Amino acid sequence: MGVMTPEELVADHTVYSCVMGSRAFGLATEDSDTDVRGVYLAPTALFWGFEKPPTHVEGPAPEQFGWELERFCELALRANPNILECLHSPLVEYVDDTGRELLALREAFLSRRAHRTFVRYALGQRKKLDADVRLHGAPRWKHAMHLLRLLTSCRDLLRTGALTIDVGAGRDRLLAVRRGEVSWPEVESWMIRLTAEADEAAATSPLPPEPDRARVAEFLFRVRRESALKADAYDDVVRRVVPGGVAGQ
Repeated sequence: MGVMTPEELVADHTVYSCVMGSRAFGLATEDSDTDVRGVYLAPTALFWGFEKPPTHVEGPAPEQFGWELERFCELALRANPNILECLHSPLVEYVDDTGRELLALREAFLSRRAHRTFVRYALGQRKKLDADVRLHGAPRWKHAMHLLRLLTSCRDLLRTGALTIDVGAGRDRLLAVRRGEVSWPEVESWMIRLTAEADEAAATSPLPPEPDRARVAEFLFRVRRESALKADAYDDVVRRVVPGGVAGQ
C-alpha cells in the first residue's frame, strides 16, 4: 500500500464525525463557528513501513480536526474531556459500522478518572481567566462561560454516570455570562461551588474507578485485524491481475 496523504485518510477512512463546540453544547449564537471533529481508521498496512500514519490531522476543511482511531481511544481512556465530549455529541455528521461500534463503547471509556482530568483542565483555564482579570480587569467572558459549562458537565457525570453535553435549561444563564452580564465575583463563586459539588459527587459516583481498557483493546485489535485482512485480499487480486505485482511496488 502506498503512502496516503492526511487529507486522503480523512476523506476515505473516517469512521465517525460530529459537530462540537457551541453548537453541540446548545450555546450557539449567530456568529458561532461549526467545529467538526472526527475519527479515521488508518489502514493497518500503513503501519508496516518506516513512516507511520499521523495520529491526528488538522483540516482539510476550516474548523475540522480528526484523530486516528488508536490515538482517539488512548485519549478517551485517559478521560480527556474534549475526546469524551466528542463521543457524546448530539450532532453526528457521519458514522459507519466501525464508528457505530466505537459509539457503543462510550460507557467503557467513562470512569472516575474524569473527576481528575476535568477538574485539572478547568484549573488550567481558571488560571488564564485570573490572569486576564489581573491584566485587563475582566476575564474573557466566552471562556468563562465554557469553563462553567465544563464544570457542570463534570459534576453531573460524576453524579449520574452519564455524560450529557447539551446545557439544556442552563443556556440562558450561561449566555448571560458570555455577554458579561454576570459579575466576575458571581462567576467565581459559581465555579467554586461547582468544583466542590464535583468533589463531593466523586466520592459516591456510580462510575467505575477505571475504564474498561480490555474491552477497548479487543475492539481496536479486531478492527486492525480486519483492515489487515482486507489488504491481504487486495494484494491477492493484484497478483492475479498483474503477474509478480504487489500493491504499492
